[in-house]
Amino acid sequence: MKKSLVLAMTMAMGISATAFAANPFSDVPQGHWAYASINKLAAAGVVDGYSDGTFKGKNLMTRYEMAQIVAKAYAKGAIKSDDKLMAEFADELDNLGVRVAKLEKKSDNIKITGEVRALYEDVDGADKQYVPELRTRLWINGEINESWSYTGMLENTQTLNTNSQESKTEFKRAFVNGRLGGLDVVGGRYDLVVGDGNVFDDDMDGIGTSFGEKVKVELNYGKPNSGDDTDTNVEMFTGRVSGEVGKLGLNGAYYTFNDKNADTDYNIWTAGAKYNLGEVSVGGEYLKGSEKNAAGKDDGYVVSLEYKGAEPAEKGSYGLWGRYFNQANTTYYAHTTDGVHDSFDNNAAGGFKGYGVGVNYAVAKNIVTTVQYFDLDAKIGNDNNKTIWTDVTFNF
Repeated sequence: MKKSLVLAMTMAMGISATAFAANPFSDVPQGHWAYASINKLAAAGVVDGYSDGTFKGKNLMTRYEMAQIVAKAYAKGAIKSDDKLMAEFADELDNLGVRVAKLEKKSDNIKITGEVRALYEDVDGADKQYVPELRTRLWINGEINESWSYTGMLENTQTLNTNSQESKTEFKRAFVNGRLGGLDVVGGRYDLVVGDGNVFDDDMDGIGTSFGEKVKVELNYGKPNSGDDTDTNVEMFTGRVSGEVGKLGLNGAYYTFNDKNADTDYNIWTAGAKYNLGEVSVGGEYLKGSEKNAAGKDDGYVVSLEYKGAEPAEKGSYGLWGRYFNQANTTYYAHTTDGVHDSFDNNAAGGFKGYGVGVNYAVAKNIVTTVQYFDLDAKIGNDNNKTIWTDVTFNF
């Protein structure tokens, strides 16, 4: 088949180009019967000439040359994968790596981001420990369609103690999220932080939904997944309602945890408020559990003061915060605070009380350093933990 017969292909495939180049091939003058079609194919990037600037339209075309044109037409979206031309030149297209081209086309829907955190934690108290740690996280985000997407997270943690070095890699999260009717929906293994995290901040296997604008409702059901095997026996439900009245934000939440093995369940209720004064906010939350600790206490509260916050993409941005905690251990399940350790979770300690302060600062674009200090006491007994937490996080 002579190369000039690509005119028939042009007409059949409906290739379009926004502009034509003037005389792209020296041997195809403007008066040539195939000039417009060949020019159109050249402008669309479907056909190329030889190094000497000619098209050589009278030459016979090999199957391989034809397959190259078909491959480029497919990449431009001019023909589909089920087109007869794709079937006819399947072997040649395979050798040209058209299957790779398909993946490249899909790569527009996939985004990979990451975070590396270098941490040093110094705990002085009942849980005395020194934790130098390097944590790497890679997020994979894929677009399913206009309304749904997939997210996966791969995490590697390296503990760099002088006595022992441990490395652990997990595919830690995998979930889909999108819109279903008027609902935002998430399902799979995802990170769940309810409110300020004073009751729950951990991974969970389950499904969640939220809806509303002025008044927002959030619901989640599933199983906690903190890496502790006992969690697989626990079913949990969370419900939270929040809204704003001027500068005042109000919220209320309900949690239930049901241990299937022990055939027990307990509930936690919370009510909170936060007043926003521009870059400063003052907040408080009251918590009450359905069970009492060893001292007969079943409630707690947290007050907070916050100023701005570091933005990774904005060099020089920073934030300050301070919180005071007084919580029975029956008012939280997986607390967000980095100063809470295992010694506070058992009935002998009964929970914790004390304060934490912190600062975060973007030392350069996408590099944020954080320093936190906690001084927390057990609610029962004399156990005390003082924690210094320092980390540098690199985002990419």
